[in-house]
Amino acid sequence: MTVTQKIQKKLSDSPAARWTALAIVSFTMMCTYFITDVMASLEVMLTTPVAEGGLGWTSSEYGFFSGAYGYINVFLLMLFFGGLILDRCGIRFTGTMSCSFMLLGVALKWYALSHDFGTATFMGYHLQVVCAALGFAIFGMGAEITGITVSKIIIKWFTGHEVALAMGLQVAMARVGTAAALACSLPMAQAMQSVSFPVLFGGACLCIGLLAYLVYCVMDRKLDASVAASDGQSDDRFQLKDLKAIFTSRGFWLITILCLMFYAGVFPFLKFATKLMIAKYHVDPDMAGLIPAMLPFGTILLTPVFGTLYDRIGKGATLMLIGSVMLTIVHVLFALPLLNVWWFAVIVMVILGVAFSLVPSAMWPSVPKIIPMKQLGSAYAIIFYIQNIGLSMVPLLIGWVIEHYSTHQTAEGVTYDYTLPMCIFAVFGFLAILVALALKREDRLKDYGLEKRNME
Repeated sequence: MTVTQKIQKKLSDSPAARWTALAIVSFTMMCTYFITDVMASLEVMLTTPVAEGGLGWTSSEYGFFSGAYGYINVFLLMLFFGGLILDRCGIRFTGTMSCSFMLLGVALKWYALSHDFGTATFMGYHLQVVCAALGFAIFGMGAEITGITVSKIIIKWFTGHEVALAMGLQVAMARVGTAAALACSLPMAQAMQSVSFPVLFGGACLCIGLLAYLVYCVMDRKLDASVAASDGQSDDRFQLKDLKAIFTSRGFWLITILCLMFYAGVFPFLKFATKLMIAKYHVDPDMAGLIPAMLPFGTILLTPVFGTLYDRIGKGATLMLIGSVMLTIVHVLFALPLLNVWWFAVIVMVILGVAFSLVPSAMWPSVPKIIPMKQLGSAYAIIFYIQNIGLSMVPLLIGWVIEHYSTHQTAEGVTYDYTLPMCIFAVFGFLAILVALALKREDRLKDYGLEKRNME
């Protein structure tokens, strides 16, 4: 009997334990996502000239900062090594380590935003931007390793049970953090007259999240001790040679590329969505963050629903395909020069919310159907690593495109045309459709079970 089967056997008699564990780690992820997106609604304040009360960043500098989330993960391979550490050293050590990195990154980011660096520059960017980006990069390293750790925790506690629902609920809690950041960070910064205050607030929440994770570690230790006492030690231990099962799996790489394309069309878009609402749909700046905030609020309700559907009925590959089609339609609608009014933007954002619920609810629970449990940390790490390439490079690309092709000086002042950036996002959606079709075909050939239900 494998470790996974032993844990399943233990948890079948203790649903309260697995749901409690889920609640704890989901709260930690909610705090993580608040920090991740806390600056998205503050772009207007960041790019406002210093003489008018802002920080005077350019669109390129904001794009550089936004993409910094994945710099360490992508260029120093830390997310990949984090997966190896997770599979080798375990959930408790890795999660505590990654949460500590997040706190360090938040502290540096807050310091950068709350101090005046004058006109000093580094590598062509203001020193304040570079320092804030370094903090965001350290935080991003910790956040992504925490993400793969939580994913493995859910698989550990819910395999054979409501695994997609559990992942959906965890995603929903994370989206609560995103929604709170998008909706509250700008009013919070304006009320306190400080662009750094929302970051400080998020750091305080993250401290509570770390304490919650330490509580989970106690539960996890008791579970492992119980399994070892009743069934003896297992030889189901990760070794480096086990990576071959990941690198040679065509289905795994299709899910990885689908993740890259889909998330490249969502998270980088959210970084620029508030300003899009102001420039194209004439939404009041004080209210502009509320429309992008609808996206995570919608996923809070829908992701668990679609997760339950996958658990009980199946059709995981089909759900990923439908979500990719909807993502493409959304960005095409945002690109078209029609109905530039706030209510149309709301409708399109609702559609994007449905797409953003469909794909994650099916994609993340599908990985364990392709990759065994003992290699799962490394598998998620590779997926997150590839995803971080998009999260790092796409904001740089979009920021550069906006500055050079979408910004126009007129007699009335500076105007923005977001047609080209939205067309770029639509291309990512179209590529996601092609990959989803290939994944459905691969599932038919290899019988991964992506179209089968999860509950046994």
